[in-house]
Amino acid sequence: MRIRRIALTLLLAGALAACQSAPPSTPVSAPSRPAPAAPAASSVTPPSAVAVTPPAKPATSAPVSATARPPAVKKLPRPGNASGRAAVPAAARAVDTSRPDRTIGDGTPASCTSAAVVKAVAAGGVITFDCGPSPVTIAMTATAKVRNNVAKVVLDGGGRVTLSGGGSRRILYMNVCDTAQGVSSASGHCHDKVTPRLTVQNLAFTRGNAAGGGDAAGGGGAIFVIGGGLRVIGSRFTGNRCERTGPDVGGGAIRVRLQGGNQPVYVVGSTFTGGECANGGALSGLHVSWTVLNSVFSGNAAVGKGANPARDGTPGGGSGGAIYLDGDDYDLKLDGTLIERNRAEEGGGAVFFVSNDRTGTLAVRNSTLRRNVSETFETTGLPGIFYLGKGDPAISGSKLG
Repeated sequence: MRIRRIALTLLLAGALAACQSAPPSTPVSAPSRPAPAAPAASSVTPPSAVAVTPPAKPATSAPVSATARPPAVKKLPRPGNASGRAAVPAAARAVDTSRPDRTIGDGTPASCTSAAVVKAVAAGGVITFDCGPSPVTIAMTATAKVRNNVAKVVLDGGGRVTLSGGGSRRILYMNVCDTAQGVSSASGHCHDKVTPRLTVQNLAFTRGNAAGGGDAAGGGGAIFVIGGGLRVIGSRFTGNRCERTGPDVGGGAIRVRLQGGNQPVYVVGSTFTGGECANGGALSGLHVSWTVLNSVFSGNAAVGKGANPARDGTPGGGSGGAIYLDGDDYDLKLDGTLIERNRAEEGGGAVFFVSNDRTGTLAVRNSTLRRNVSETFETTGLPGIFYLGKGDPAISGSKLG
């Protein structure tokens, strides 16, 4: 019995040893356990696994500039008499040029040329300038001439444009009787045609010179007109010239001989300085009425000698330091206007007015005429004025001295 128990024990021990040395036929899986949680954010990462990030730099961007602003628009000094209070009739008001027919220039001073002005004036219509935001002077190398077949020419400088004759040429010319400029479509005598209508506004004219044309065409250093119609609004005339001698030539700045339909020349809010001619340092007209409102005439001179008709041994001229008018049935109206420091070598240091048939009239309202020199003659009681017309001049609300 004891021997059988010992044998059984040995047998069990051998079997157990064999089981431990032989690999199991089927892998034994360990009981499943939850996966370990990821390290918390605050866990320390081994140094070898740390990605080195360079220090942050401020974000770069394009330089910030100030808000873009258009260039400041500059203008020439405003012309005219700031104290003038004359009412301006509809026929003498500025033309709306917000929708021009043509524009001179492309926004740069260099694009505003004499040739462009000449071409635009010949084509007619409403004309403006685009020469940049600052004042510009255009040196005219040729006279701009209005063609007779156009209905109107409106030349608006926007308060920034000066046309210069350079002391050697007239600047602007309109003559409906000049067939070289074409034939007007209107009927009747050439000088009585009411078109073209020429309006210059917000523009400056300097150093125009009409000398060399004699009595017939030697006036109007800046503007010369026969027939049609003329308006001058908000414009400035400085240092313009015409023939220095002659009994009936005139208009250092403007000369008008006849206008169509017996309409007046309108001059509104404009300034005339430093003009010289045989007669009429600034304005001269023949058989033409004028309405001058809220304007200034200063430092102009009639430099001829011998009056009209010319005295023996003289070339004639010297009348109307600022304004020289002659002819038959015409009128001059001055309202809200300052005329000072003009000079005539002969008569009418400020105004020379002769209506040959004594039908013309002179009215001076709310104006000041002072320190105008008449070297030889003027009408008694009218300082600076020589007057021959219908009755006495109508003077009201004005100062003469």
